[in-house]
Amino acid sequence: MMTERAEVSGPVDAFRQFFSLERDVLVLSLAMFAFSLGFQMTNRFLSEYLVYLGATAVVVGAFATLGNVIGAVYPYYGGIVSDRVGSRYALTVFGFLSAIGFGIWLLAAYVPAIDLGVVTLEPWVWVFVGLLLAQCWKSFGIGGHYAIVKQATEPGRLARGFASTETFRRTAFLIAPLIVAVLVADDLMPGFLWVLAIGIVFALLGTILQHYLYEADEDSVGSEFEGLSRILADLRALPEPLRPLLVADTFVRFANGMVYAFFILVITQLMEIGLTLSVPAVGTIDLAPAAFFGVLLGVEMTVALLTMAPAAKVAEYTGLKPVVGLGFLVYAAFPIVLIFAPENVWVLVALFAFSGLRFAGLPAHKALIVGPAERGAGGRVTGSYYLVRGAVVIPSGLLGGALWEFATPETSFGVASAVGMVGVVYFAIFGQEFEAYR
Repeated sequence: MMTERAEVSGPVDAFRQFFSLERDVLVLSLAMFAFSLGFQMTNRFLSEYLVYLGATAVVVGAFATLGNVIGAVYPYYGGIVSDRVGSRYALTVFGFLSAIGFGIWLLAAYVPAIDLGVVTLEPWVWVFVGLLLAQCWKSFGIGGHYAIVKQATEPGRLARGFASTETFRRTAFLIAPLIVAVLVADDLMPGFLWVLAIGIVFALLGTILQHYLYEADEDSVGSEFEGLSRILADLRALPEPLRPLLVADTFVRFANGMVYAFFILVITQLMEIGLTLSVPAVGTIDLAPAAFFGVLLGVEMTVALLTMAPAAKVAEYTGLKPVVGLGFLVYAAFPIVLIFAPENVWVLVALFAFSGLRFAGLPAHKALIVGPAERGAGGRVTGSYYLVRGAVVIPSGLLGGALWEFATPETSFGVASAVGMVGVVYFAIFGQEFEAYR
């Protein structure tokens, strides 16, 4: 268990606190690590994979929109399934479905276009089908993760509690793109096919790990969500401090949703910039643009891991609101700064390091979401919050893709930053502090 004496001032301390968690929470988090590794190895590069399979920018945007739909609706259906069959078996089923999803992504490269007369099924269609399955496990864990941390942490140290689990989980986010960078060093294909194969392995390992080690007798994850019949009641019951946060967060996430899938295309399609380094005793390393994007993601996550725990500690002195606001500001500013950046390797490295600061506010953000909830209601509050945010954000990817293709990429990214800044200003004016941090 996390205790009120636990100190988290850096990544090492965050890891130490993480490993003091209860066995079931630890097992679920280890499984989350495995799935995060597989998903991050694949998901951030799927836009380029779609283009390789013949997709347009609108199709890439539609793919992002489908991801938003899944993120909005899956947690509730996952909760219903868990209530029926139990957490352990639900997690196992969702894990295997995720592994199948990764497999469909892999097979898409080998499936030719299928002419049905009225319409032709292009190979990229199967990437959409795979997404429906690949996100099954990921979508289930949101509410349970929030509820577990809330139950195991003192109210005034919620940000530290989330920093511990996030630091561990997001280590996978650091490792994953670096693995991809090695495998696609010369070009996206065929290295990315090996990436997908490795993703399948990690999904299966995570599934097996949680099935045999997770003991759900005392766990309440499966009962945190009570189905669609409670949605309206849960929305009406959202604590007052959450409402301005939800409005601001929705603007910021809508902005991010417009451009998130296109970050890789800025590097690989617009700038077409790779990385060439001379390393003593190794020689010259020449990375293709897709591999360089993997390095940039590694830089981004390194900054995130180094700043999340200190920012959570700072929040205990400044309150949660300033730290959350900083994260929102980085989210909003990054798109327009990136699209107009000079085509210089080190400028891009600096920009993605700046982007990593958005994760510094993540533990404080999560604490601000679940903190005001009544004890034992963290999962429902979180589910309601994410349902509203996810539902509004659904069309963002398609809008971003349409602006990219029918206007200009600069227009798409500029509009995204403008939308995000609305959220930043709204939160600065109307955002409320969690009482325990006053």
